[in-house]
Amino acid sequence: MLDASEIVVFLGPSLTREKAEQIVSADFRPPAKRGDIQQAAREGARIICLIDGVFFQECSVAHKEVIYALEAGARVLGASSMGALRASELDVYGMEGVGMIYEAYKNGRLVSDDEVALTFDPFSFEPSSEPLVNIRNNLDLAWQMDVISASTKDRLFHCALARYFPERTYEKMFSDASGKVSEKELQCLRKYLAEEKRDFKMEDATLALKRVRKLAEED
Repeated sequence: MLDASEIVVFLGPSLTREKAEQIVSADFRPPAKRGDIQQAAREGARIICLIDGVFFQECSVAHKEVIYALEAGARVLGASSMGALRASELDVYGMEGVGMIYEAYKNGRLVSDDEVALTFDPFSFEPSSEPLVNIRNNLDLAWQMDVISASTKDRLFHCALARYFPERTYEKMFSDASGKVSEKELQCLRKYLAEEKRDFKMEDATLALKRVRKLAEED
């Protein structure tokens, strides 16, 4: 069983620290920026889990530092946000991807970094925008449940896509779609989201931490 100090998790808006600590004991650090993965490996981390990382505020996690950590003997996992993106690019070198978002990047369904980008409070990590990947998948589920039509789904998604990522919210999507889709469908979707909306980034972060816990128990 690994000691918590040997497990480093880079976590921010994808999952609250309180919920994360209920899953696994680890050295939880803020969203990773350039050099943080390499530093964790140099400090002797045996498991490094990359969930959240910076995208546009500072230099993002470099591919070569993940490879450095792997060559140093660390298990490196990625999920949910920056972790899913990097894992889809580096799993051939031994980085382990976890979750639906990783799989979507891996199979090419997701391509752009801004699918998982969002803005958040730098102190509490509370999100202030909605990642496009959550909007995309919740609209897909609403369509599958016959809450909205395929054409409404597509129009709503393009309204969200047209917004710069810091401005993406469900409310702004609804506002931008006003007059372009039926008000009845918008009302039905509002009700559906209020009752059934899922946070896919949070779900994948949870899966990744459960995987970390399993690895730590096996070591």
